[in-house]
Amino acid sequence: MADSTRFDRGAHVLEQLFGFRPTPEQTTDDFARVTIENLFGDVWSRPGLALRDRSLATVSALTVLGREAELRQHLTGALRLGITREQIRELMLQLAHYGGWPVAVMGLRVAGEVFAAADKAAQGEKSR
Repeated sequence: MADSTRFDRGAHVLEQLFGFRPTPEQTTDDFARVTIENLFGDVWSRPGLALRDRSLATVSALTVLGREAELRQHLTGALRLGITREQIRELMLQLAHYGGWPVAVMGLRVAGEVFAAADKAAQGEKSR
């Protein structure tokens, strides 16, 4: 059975991070519901770290693990949270020394793609 408090907390985090707020009615998939309630409702909502800090930690982990698809999504979320492009580039430089040069190069490539997509979206908004 779904826990609406956990779901609501998770949905709130997703809205801040990715710009969408799922509803229980939309979330019929068990894996998605567990992700929303557990990962975002329980873990990301804990008071010990700010959302920004959790985002940087997640981007770091996904970069070092080479998880490009998830990294792309979380870099987009990092930008939504106000983490700057320069801070993301600096993070990749830091990760090169601890996680390896190839993963940092991959991270910078993915970040460049995310930045380009953000620029394109911003241009589309301006031309409306």
